[in-house]
Amino acid sequence: MTGEEVLAPVSETETLRQQLLQAQRLSSVGELASSIAHEFNNILTTIINSAKLGMRNPDVGDKQTAFERVIKAGQRAAVIAGGMLGFARKSGSHRQNCDIARLVEEVHILTEKELLKSRVHVDMKFHARPRAWAVPGQIEQILVNLILNARQAMPTGGRLKIEVRENADGDTVEVKVADTGTGIPPEQMRMIFEPFFTTKQPDEYGRGGTGLGLSVCRQIIEQHQGRIRVESVVGKGSTFTLKLPKRLPDDPE
Repeated sequence: MTGEEVLAPVSETETLRQQLLQAQRLSSVGELASSIAHEFNNILTTIINSAKLGMRNPDVGDKQTAFERVIKAGQRAAVIAGGMLGFARKSGSHRQNCDIARLVEEVHILTEKELLKSRVHVDMKFHARPRAWAVPGQIEQILVNLILNARQAMPTGGRLKIEVRENADGDTVEVKVADTGTGIPPEQMRMIFEPFFTTKQPDEYGRGGTGLGLSVCRQIIEQHQGRIRVESVVGKGSTFTLKLPKRLPDDPE
């Protein structure tokens, strides 16, 4: 051994970074799995009961109504399954011209049941539908992390406000995720983006925070040459603001 610093090759570092992002993404999927399974159980119950009703009822109009419920429930299941699979599989670093509001909508589909179960009311406001060059799976990962953190900060329910706007300069997109939760004590604010730092207490199953969620959020947004900012008042809630450039010099016009 010498006193010289040994650095991993760039390709190896990038591989490890991608593995960390994927592991954290799958951790979020695991958090959502219970509520999504419950939603699928409700959908299957609707499909079975409506199909039985349609088969037994001699009235043509009632049959039509029952089978329309079956189709609607099946479509709802397809949307949820597609969103879950897409979120779990999206990886890599391929930048695309994304509708940022659409990414928020897709994440809401994944987290809606979990928020309802926790008595969290969601208010989404799209002041614009700006587009930006970004890695869509990574932006969704940030949003899922922030939404799940907000839900955990409101153990007895509350309000979650998500806003998307185009900044006045026209060069950046802003996404705000605000909750009415417990807030973050001032002495913890400077540490919340540090790896392995967590304020989450273990739940009834012994599961606590990994301390990687916000660290990964910061890593992703910095890779996009954007910024993440937090404002918080203990007892009143927290607001996380993402600022994302619409395009970088190497992006297509």
